[in-house]
Amino acid sequence: MNAVAIVIALCELGFWALIAVGLLVRYVLRRRRAATWILASVPVLDVVLIIAVAFDLSSGTPVGGVHHLAAYYLGFSVGFGPALIRWVDVRVAHRFFGGPAPAKIEKGTDEYRRYLWEDWFRAVVACGIAALVLLGLAFTVASGEQFSALVGNIAPLGLILGIWFLAGPAFASTKDSVHH
Repeated sequence: MNAVAIVIALCELGFWALIAVGLLVRYVLRRRRAATWILASVPVLDVVLIIAVAFDLSSGTPVGGVHHLAAYYLGFSVGFGPALIRWVDVRVAHRFFGGPAPAKIEKGTDEYRRYLWEDWFRAVVACGIAALVLLGLAFTVASGEQFSALVGNIAPLGLILGIWFLAGPAFASTKDSVHH
């Protein structure tokens, strides 16, 4: 297995472990400030990932799908991480600690459309960060061949955003409800 793939897997496990520990500290130990610091440390994992990818590329490893995946993962971790942590926090508080139920957003409402736009803008941020990571790696540690391979994987991010836009805010359905 590729070393970068292992780092990606470890970062994902670390992401969920930090969330679990942060929520445990918040609700069981009732140490809100410490929990906030733990949850705020999640981006450290992103730094570890980018260092691992940069090291791998600078050692001459040909660019592979795992390098692109790392950039995409990092972008989506930064773009969606805070919202995902809030989402998990509300559900843990409700399920295990008597917190209020997650708010239900009815489809077809202004609130639902706002939710879809916010989610799409998170995707824009995520894809923008992924593109910047790919460009940053291309301009700092990549050789000529690596440069082309890294920059060439920016285009799919536009496709992701286009599909997300069409499936999300562009044609919002008026059926059912969403748990936010």
